[in-house]
Amino acid sequence: MERIIIVHWNKSTGPEPIIQFPPEKAFPPKDLILKIWSLHELDKGSSIIEYVPEDLDNRFISISQEFEGELYFLIIAYGQESNIENILIDYPDILAIIGKNLIELINTNKIPRAISESFNTLKNYTKLDKEENLLTFFQDKIKYTILKIFQNGVIPKTELNRILRQEYGFSTINIDLLLISFIRENFIIKNSIPGSKDCYFLIKDLSCIRIPPKIIPELENQITMEVLEDYKKDLISFFLNYDCISEIENKTILNYLMDRDIFTLLRTLREKILSVDDCISILNNREDLFNELIEINFIYESLGEVLIFSDVRFIKFIPYYVFTKLIKRYKKEEISFNEFLAHIELLMEELVKNSSYINYEII
Repeated sequence: MERIIIVHWNKSTGPEPIIQFPPEKAFPPKDLILKIWSLHELDKGSSIIEYVPEDLDNRFISISQEFEGELYFLIIAYGQESNIENILIDYPDILAIIGKNLIELINTNKIPRAISESFNTLKNYTKLDKEENLLTFFQDKIKYTILKIFQNGVIPKTELNRILRQEYGFSTINIDLLLISFIRENFIIKNSIPGSKDCYFLIKDLSCIRIPPKIIPELENQITMEVLEDYKKDLISFFLNYDCISEIENKTILNYLMDRDIFTLLRTLREKILSVDDCISILNNREDLFNELIEINFIYESLGEVLIFSDVRFIKFIPYYVFTKLIKRYKKEEISFNEFLAHIELLMEELVKNSSYINYEII
């Protein structure tokens, strides 16, 4: 992704570029913006259009937005090699939320920071895969804090803002932008209920867990039957005695998963067997870390060949524990009856949707 540009449509003089990020380049030429405006005029049923000029390296996505009687365009310029088209197809709501959020801040001193954050949010969506995006919920301090707050049950937007600012010291934050990823991953629902405006409700939680790896089909051809049998026997023994709750509560897995080299090694070993030298190379020559991963049963080594021993996957699940927390908070009069009931109903709807015995999703 190249840049984000905000353009005001002056009814008398036409397009007026206001701000862009990164700010170094000149604004797009007027004739290009006029072409984008004409496409919006031809397709008034959609607030989002895509423009691919034949003679330019850049492509453009534009989101039209009316605010206080004025028309604005949020234009996203990106290169041909970018996969931002996937966002247009799979995540149109992200673009709509970002567009609305930025335009509403256009005449405030928050706009420079907001457009910078929007640019980086979109850039991350284009370069990170699903697992990497989920990992950011634990890597990003603000996102992780917000997730912990949501785990206590329903919370109004104003209260969420207050807690983040006063109790955690996050004084300059853009809530709407931060929560895009929570809404996109279906972790929360935003609703207004009688007596409470803009409440957030956790309907899916996120954790990570060790799971047995899939046996690679070519495995039997690459190692001896004796090694394979020992490998399977050790796998069964480990997972029969595996205390996943303790590991989750102590964040043991997360502490290792935060290391990008370990993350890369495990993902590589899902697909193929590696030599010891290849593994140490992926770990940036940290031989001590390689030996540690063997000791704690992340990987398995025999005769110089390394296999994945316990895969680590993210798991989305319905947060049953919230029922108990909601009851306690209602008894303490921390939430209203309407807030209490609304969250219970949303969780029950999720249970009905997932009526099978498996109420979770492994990513």
